[in-house]
Amino acid sequence: MINRYTLPEMGHIWDFQNKFDIWREIEVLACEAQAELGTIGITAEEAQWIRDHAAADAARISEIEKTTNHDVIAFTTNMAENIDADIPEGQEKPSRWVHFGMTSSDLGDTALSYQIVQAINLIIADIRRLGATCKRRAFELRDTLCVGRTHGIHAEPMTFGMKFGSWAWALHRCLVRMEEAREVAAVGAISGAVGTYSSIDPFVERYVCERLGLTPDPLSTQVLARDRHAQVAAALAVTASTLESIAMQVRLLQQSDVIEAEEPFTKGQKGSSAMPHKRNPITAERVCGMARIVKANAQVAFDDVALWYERDISHSSAERIALADSFIALDYMFSKMQWMLDGLNVYPAKMEHNLWRTRGLIFSSKMLLALVEAGMTREDAYVVVQRNAMEVWEDIQNAVDGPSFKDRILADEKVQELLSEGSLTEAQVDAIFNPQAFLTRVGVVFDRLEPLEF
Repeated sequence: MINRYTLPEMGHIWDFQNKFDIWREIEVLACEAQAELGTIGITAEEAQWIRDHAAADAARISEIEKTTNHDVIAFTTNMAENIDADIPEGQEKPSRWVHFGMTSSDLGDTALSYQIVQAINLIIADIRRLGATCKRRAFELRDTLCVGRTHGIHAEPMTFGMKFGSWAWALHRCLVRMEEAREVAAVGAISGAVGTYSSIDPFVERYVCERLGLTPDPLSTQVLARDRHAQVAAALAVTASTLESIAMQVRLLQQSDVIEAEEPFTKGQKGSSAMPHKRNPITAERVCGMARIVKANAQVAFDDVALWYERDISHSSAERIALADSFIALDYMFSKMQWMLDGLNVYPAKMEHNLWRTRGLIFSSKMLLALVEAGMTREDAYVVVQRNAMEVWEDIQNAVDGPSFKDRILADEKVQELLSEGSLTEAQVDAIFNPQAFLTRVGVVFDRLEPLEF
């Protein structure tokens, strides 16, 4: 009996032999159900014989399929070879009860659902592990000051722990989607040619599905509707996109002009065949590249939803590639991201250095609000702040060692008027140019993160 609680490696799940082992188990369970039901001639002894002697060999099935050009018939032929091998000539063959009243999709779709559940269980474990890592590192780096960037441009101060915290939340949403996808996918169908149970009792379906941890589909028209598989592929694609987003952040942070964080660079590793100094974000780039495969495969699943009437097989050839490749690729991506984020090198000193590279421009929003509080209209205050900010920008662009934004603001005629009136003080301006002023309420995001579970 297959243990549905085991989590085999992802590659094994999609191996041909594993698929045929699941097919074998479904056929054996169906025979046992028929024997228990007692409406056809199979006896309990025959069902036990089938369980004891049934076997399926991927290599032999492939050989038979060269003649049959039909994988399920090749499989049942191989099953019969093994079941009947020790049956004397002239005696009834127990293999005649295999696949009784079933159609190919009853076997293939139910087995595929079982494989998908196996595979999703692995992905869920991946998500939980990486999510927990991100949450842990978020609190480790809770107070590590860095500059926030919007459009790639310095915006306002934040903490590096917030980055990990946002990744943890994104992964938690992936977890919810994947659990929902597993529930949608965990169905089986053993209902006959067009789903009418014309030659098989619904008891067989219930019996088999229960023992595989699946739920009978309420109405299958020979195949399980492929919107179920599309939802799985969509969940995989969104998860891959999330990993891509995180990996992209690492790539940006590792740029030579930024270098606030970088993926691990192991002893003996080489970065370039031509330039020995290189430490490239190759793992993050690999994750971004592989995400394209998983996202593209989701489109295949969407296209597989529309089939002719009750069934055609335009979906099967495509999904055999797309589903396996997506699960295997995503599982690999998680292994790389776990290694990368758990060991991500962070450089707080460089973060603080970068924070001041724009000479105080990151405090413009606080300065704007201070001028408004001092009595200026927002429009006038914006003009004053922007005018001085643009002069600093020009100095930076031209590599001129000019006054800082704070110095220019204090020297501005309009600001001088406020200072002389006492509606604004230099102490207030000094407080504005303290990056910690932006973080007085940041604790709330970590309070929200604290109870998050993976």
